[in-house]
Amino acid sequence: MRLNRALTAVAGAATALLSALALTTLAPAAAQAQDVQPYIIGGGNASNAPWAARLFRNGQQNCSATIIAARWILTAQHCVAGSGTYTFRVGSLDQTTGGTLVTATRIIQHPSVDLALAQIDRSVSTTYAPLGTTSAVANGQTVQLFGWGATCTNQPEINCQSRYLKVANTRVTNVNGRDYRGGIAITVTRINGIAAGGDSGGPMFATSPVDGRYYQVGVASTSDRSSTSNYTAVTRYRDWIRSYAGV
Repeated sequence: MRLNRALTAVAGAATALLSALALTTLAPAAAQAQDVQPYIIGGGNASNAPWAARLFRNGQQNCSATIIAARWILTAQHCVAGSGTYTFRVGSLDQTTGGTLVTATRIIQHPSVDLALAQIDRSVSTTYAPLGTTSAVANGQTVQLFGWGATCTNQPEINCQSRYLKVANTRVTNVNGRDYRGGIAITVTRINGIAAGGDSGGPMFATSPVDGRYYQVGVASTSDRSSTSNYTAVTRYRDWIRSYAGV
C-alpha cells in the first residue's frame, strides 16, 4: 500500500512533508486514487460523547472536531484550510440527525501546527471537551480515538464515512512525534482500531495518571490507515488555544 500519497484535497506543496512522514492527512477527498487502501478504523461505536462535533464543508461531510467552550470548536488546520462555509453538528453520535447545527463565523488557523479554532454563530450548552496538560498522557498509555471517518478498504474514503461516531483503543509510542505541519504530536499504534480519512480534527482522549480524569490530549492529523496515527498534541499548545477560546 502506498502510504505517502497525499489525498487530493491536500495542496501539492505539502507532498514532500507527507512523504517524509510516510503518513497522510485524514480529511476525506471527494475523489481518490484507487491504489490508496485505507484500513477499517475498527474499534466500535461510541456511546456517550456530548463534546463531539462533525465538520461539514459546504454541506459535505469532511472532518471531526470537538466543542471546547460555548462558542468554540477545535479541529485540525488542514480541515479548514480551504475556502467555504463550515458547519458543525454538535452533540449527536449520528452525523445525520440530532444535536445542534451551528455555522462558523470565524476560523483561526494556528500559524505553524495542525490545529484550528472555529468560532460559531451561537452558544451551545453541553459538556465541553476538557483539555489536558502534558501530565495527562505518557508513552505506553492506552488512549481512545474518536471520529466519523472511513470504515472501508476497497473504495474512496468519502464513500464509506461512518454514520455513527466510532471509538478505537490505541497505544502511545511517542509524545514527541510530528503532525502534518511539523508540530509536536502524540504518535499511537493500533490496539483495536486506527484513524482513517474523515477522522481528521477529531480527538484523542486519555485518562490522566495524575488525577484520573479524562482529557482531550490530541487532534487527529495524519495516519497510515493501518497501524500508526499522529495527533497534534493539544497539551503543548494550550496557551494558543486559551488566548482565543479561554480554556
